[in-house]
Amino acid sequence: MYHNVARAPKDAAVYRSLYVSPGAFARQMGLLRVLGYRGVSMSDAMPYLRGEKQGRVAVITLDDGYVDNVESALAALRRYGFTATCYVVSGRIGQYNVWDADKLGVRKPLMSVEQLRSWHDAGMEVGAHTRTHVRLSQCDDQQQQDEIQGSKEELEDRLGVPVTQFCYPYGDHDARAVEVARKAGYAAATTTQRGRAQTGPDINLWRLPRIQVARHHVLPQVAAKLLTGYEDQRS
Repeated sequence: MYHNVARAPKDAAVYRSLYVSPGAFARQMGLLRVLGYRGVSMSDAMPYLRGEKQGRVAVITLDDGYVDNVESALAALRRYGFTATCYVVSGRIGQYNVWDADKLGVRKPLMSVEQLRSWHDAGMEVGAHTRTHVRLSQCDDQQQQDEIQGSKEELEDRLGVPVTQFCYPYGDHDARAVEVARKAGYAAATTTQRGRAQTGPDINLWRLPRIQVARHHVLPQVAAKLLTGYEDQRS
């Protein structure tokens, strides 16, 4: 789980951990290759998650749809032949992080439709992250429907491609949100719960855990998160 692939601005008041520098990101992608992993998008990972295929894969996700994803992360992903999923806040395309700009102390540009198409045309995936980046457990039933299903419809309409993956903003969800995501036609949904996804026919595809990679994580820590049960124990 990534957010920004950029150097943290000096005026960012909090959550500097949400930034991973382009150099660090490239080294982490190289580490995956050295360890024998192939970086894949959520859709490319589905046969592995369901237990239909076996292989050493690491699912790469980026939340929110920041411009730096296409400007800084894309080159490293393509260098190693990896794919990745970027979860986009459909109602804020081409704008900025309205939901937390004041808290973070910085306005972070979000990809435009053209940049999202460039991301997709490069072999990457666009997933949905609601329409306005809300806390879904605090929404009533109609709001949840609008945010979850509406995001899918909005992205598909603007980009002209299927959108089959979803991510709960803040990792916040309840049983209602899970059911709406499933009925909306998403193949899977990710949370912010820590841990490595357990594969097989019994997997809950609409409550998938993830491993956060933050600004302060050095390569040995990233390797430990991948190769050991550290994150699973912290879940």
